[in-house]
Amino acid sequence: MSEAEYDSGADEGFQSLAGRLLLATPLLVDPNFMRTTVFIAEHSPDGAVGVVLNRPSGTNVAGVLPAWGDAVTSPAVVFVGGPVAQEGALALARIGGLALPDSGFQPVVDGFGVVDLESDSDLITPHLAGMRVYAGYAGWGPEQLDAEVAEGAWYVVDGAPDDVFCSRPEVLWRDVLRRQGGDLAMVSTFPPDPTLN
Repeated sequence: MSEAEYDSGADEGFQSLAGRLLLATPLLVDPNFMRTTVFIAEHSPDGAVGVVLNRPSGTNVAGVLPAWGDAVTSPAVVFVGGPVAQEGALALARIGGLALPDSGFQPVVDGFGVVDLESDSDLITPHLAGMRVYAGYAGWGPEQLDAEVAEGAWYVVDGAPDDVFCSRPEVLWRDVLRRQGGDLAMVSTFPPDPTLN
C-alpha cells in the first residue's frame, strides 16, 4: 500500500474520509492522539467522528457490559476511543453474512456500523464478524479535521480488513505505517520523543 492522497481543496470538492485510517504524525504531540490509529466512522462538511483503535484499557467488557462480554473481539477490554464523552460507551462492529435484525445495528461504512448497546445482544451477536467497545470517541467540528490533515498532523491511509479488530493494538500504529513503505515506513521507527534521538 502507499500513502493515500488527500485533497481538501475547493476545486475537487469535499472528499469524505469515512472508512479510512488516520495515523498520528510525529508533529502531533497531543497526549490524546500521540501515536494513535483512528478509524473514521463519519466525515461530512459538518465534521467528523472516529475512534482510536490502539488504546486498550484495563477494563474488561464483561465487567461493565455483561451482555456483550462474549461478543467482543480479543482483547476483550474497553478501548479508549477518544477524549469526547468518555463516560459513555459505543460499539463498532462489522457484520457477517447473515441478514441483520431491523434494529440494534446502524450501518456506517464498508460493512462497519454502530451497535446499540441497549439492544438485545442475543439478537445481534450471531450477525457480527467482530466488535469492539469504546469509552468516548474522537470528534472534529466543520473543516477541523481537514485543517489538521493539511497542517501535517495526520497521515490518511487505507486500512486493511483486520485493522479495526487487531489482536495486538499496541503495535497497530507502527505496523500500519510500515506496510505503507517509503517515508512512512521510516516514520514507524521514530522514537516517541524525537528530540532524544
